[in-house]
Formats: sequence, C-alpha cells, structure tokens
Amino acid sequence: MGLNDIFKALSDETRRKILMMLSEKDLTAGQIASAFNQTWPTISRHLKILESTGLITSERKGRNIVYSLNTTVFEDILVFFANAKSRRDKNG
Repeated sequence: MGLNDIFKALSDETRRKILMMLSEKDLTAGQIASAFNQTWPTISRHLKILESTGLITSERKGRNIVYSLNTTVFEDILVFFANAKSRRDKNG
C-alpha cells in the first residue's frame, strides 16, 4: 500500500480513534468494538482497512485476534515529511 492509501485510512475519525486506542495498548477485536456504537461488521471493515495499509497488525491468540499498532509505518510517514521539507527548503 502507498501513502495515498495510508492517508485515506487516516481520514476516517473511527480509524483514528482505533489507532489512538492501540497506541496505549494492544487490544482484541472485541475490546475495540465495545468502544464504539457501531455494528461489528463496520468495525471489522475499519480494522481490515487499517491492517491492509500496514498501520496495524493482528495476531491470533487462542480464540481472539489481538491488534497492535505498527509504528514502523508511522516512522515511514515521518521520513516522508522530513524529506519533503528538506526538498522544499532546498528549492526556496
């Protein structure tokens, strides 16, 4: 997935809230879903989008799927902006 897909994923408020939750600790799908007043299929779709962009990872632990924030992707985004600023500064 490219940066456009990542930014599109970040444009949704629910997905941003999920990322904030995962920045505090790893959570099961059920724990994430219980924090929202949305249907399970809707939350599942959000999780799939976040996972497809690499923003989160999942791991099956017994009967649960545990989601984690993938900080590597956020580091890549920071590098992108740092390089963009550097190019902008060089070009005046």
